[in-house]
Amino acid sequence: MPEVLKPDPEHSMDRILARAVEILAGGGIIAYPTETFYGLGADATNPKAIEKIFSVKGRDFKNPVALIIGRTDDIYPLVKDIPETARKLMAAFWPGALTMVFAASDTISPLLTAGSGKIGLRVSSHPLAREIVHQLKKPLTATSANQSGAPECSLASQVVQQIGDKIDAVLDGGKTGGEKASTIIDITCDPPVILREGAISKKTLKSYTQII
Repeated sequence: MPEVLKPDPEHSMDRILARAVEILAGGGIIAYPTETFYGLGADATNPKAIEKIFSVKGRDFKNPVALIIGRTDDIYPLVKDIPETARKLMAAFWPGALTMVFAASDTISPLLTAGSGKIGLRVSSHPLAREIVHQLKKPLTATSANQSGAPECSLASQVVQQIGDKIDAVLDGGKTGGEKASTIIDITCDPPVILREGAISKKTLKSYTQII
């Protein structure tokens, strides 16, 4: 079973976060809360850790994996270009449940892009997710913490039940607020294309930019 990292009288939140970051820095896998559902986290610069993510989910390498970054400025080493449309959406919806797909820089592992040359990024509005990335100082994988094809998890106990025997720890941040996953929009196209309508509606996005 995984370590369940939850603050209590003997374990402060700072101590819990430090342990989560320690596991990630050592190549381990954790589940952590986001503003939508629990995410499956690995150091996105560690190829062996990325491979573990696919193994945990029972997912093949044809599927890309999105990332969470700590702040908007962290995007620059990860992408080749930031279109003006993306800048407008970043200003409006980051931090938040909008994953934007960019042309990936050469620093991004092909395991994450599924050979597409594109990478999905977002800044989470969940304080624990964002603090993990700040302390790790590296992007964090953001695929949902569940087996492929199974329901997403909004409770740490659901994560443990589904994949607890395959990961190192679960950071229990309580019930997540997500009824829907993040919205995914490909901004490498003109006009941008919504790949998945989720927590942020197409109607809301249309008030900021022309989209398909």
